Amino acid sequence: MSSTVLFRRGRVVDPRNGVDGVRDVLVRDGRIAEVSETALDVPDARVVDAQGRLVLPGFIDLHVHLREPGEEGKETILTGCMAAVAGGFTSVVAMPNTKPVNDSVLVTEYVKAKAREARLCNVYPAGAITKGLQGEEMAEMGSLISAGCICITDDGRPVMNAGLMRRTLQYATLFDIPVMVHEEDLTLSGKGVMNEGRTSTRMGLVGIPPSAEVAMVARDLILLEETKGRLHVAHVSCEGSVRLLREARRRGLRVTAEAAPHHFTLDDEAVGGYDTHARMNPPLRSRTDVEAIREALADGTIDAIATDHAPHGVLEKQVEFDKAWNGVVGLETALGLTLGLVREGVLSLQRAISLLTDGPAKAFGLPGGHLAPGAPADIVVVEQDVEWTVDSARFFSRSRNTPFHGRRLTGRVAQTWVGGRLVFEDGQIKESR
Repeated sequence: MSSTVLFRRGRVVDPRNGVDGVRDVLVRDGRIAEVSETALDVPDARVVDAQGRLVLPGFIDLHVHLREPGEEGKETILTGCMAAVAGGFTSVVAMPNTKPVNDSVLVTEYVKAKAREARLCNVYPAGAITKGLQGEEMAEMGSLISAGCICITDDGRPVMNAGLMRRTLQYATLFDIPVMVHEEDLTLSGKGVMNEGRTSTRMGLVGIPPSAEVAMVARDLILLEETKGRLHVAHVSCEGSVRLLREARRRGLRVTAEAAPHHFTLDDEAVGGYDTHARMNPPLRSRTDVEAIREALADGTIDAIATDHAPHGVLEKQVEFDKAWNGVVGLETALGLTLGLVREGVLSLQRAISLLTDGPAKAFGLPGGHLAPGAPADIVVVEQDVEWTVDSARFFSRSRNTPFHGRRLTGRVAQTWVGGRLVFEDGQIKESR
């Protein structure tokens, strides 16, 4: 295969560089060589006819559970990468809640090795804040970062000890990396299984009040201001959290945030049929909260759309609602749900693409997310107006836990290129070797 590829006459949308229009994009040796308004004639190039399609920077997901090592029945690094490139994601950040936990160089190196073996998308490991995710003793942050971890997080577990969180933010400043936090005050969430409100009362389920999230956001922003660190708030779900983040950004604190498609698409009424695929943490919130998340995506308060792709098997989901595990898969539906906000007029197309590309790249200091000459040739070709129906049985992910099965979406990935290699085309994973 030629190392020179020419994407011809597609609509290039590159928010970082202010590009939105018909262009030719030339790739040489795995990097962007030229983006031209005029047609290019490159005799040795493999030509991709992109006319009538979007040509975009590869998407970047800051929050993905690949489950390997330890829970390969739910997902492997290979199947997770397959799901990623099928959804247009060329880079993902792998959460550390594996078995064993990624709190050591050994596990970090294992994740990196399996990603290299898969040869599909870029996988960036996230290291644990605390040993075993127990919230008691800080993991060896310096060693994890030296081994290749690009952030630290205890993922779905909050660091309840404020002193430990303060020390974590202080120490992380030495490496200038973000501390990703799951904001939940366990004394407020208790044994709750869904959002506290009229729906939880009607269904007889124990609710989780918004204050469980908002109170911890407030605490960590206070600690952030004091330590001058970098904070990244995962899967924001509440109006109150948005207000606090907006004010913190106005005051210049180094805080970034992400929102998941399920939190800007569904509200807590989706739980109405005791659908365990609608159980996640943070839970689906009220319609007011959903509207606040949408507004925050539009005005820049939230930097990135991240899926919180969390595969679970049948045994964890086909049980009573209060016994089901939290989490949904999201890599293969994120684009269609995001473009839904464009069709509704919530986001411009440029803003939507920025939230999937430039925003996450800047939040974590990752390469890619744009198409300037010299950038990695991580490219997604999208058929913006193609309608399709979500069929979880056809997912590349090993798990099927989605609340969007049967939903009609518009916007489909036609091709995904990583480092100038075609890895996904027309519904098929391409030979990666």
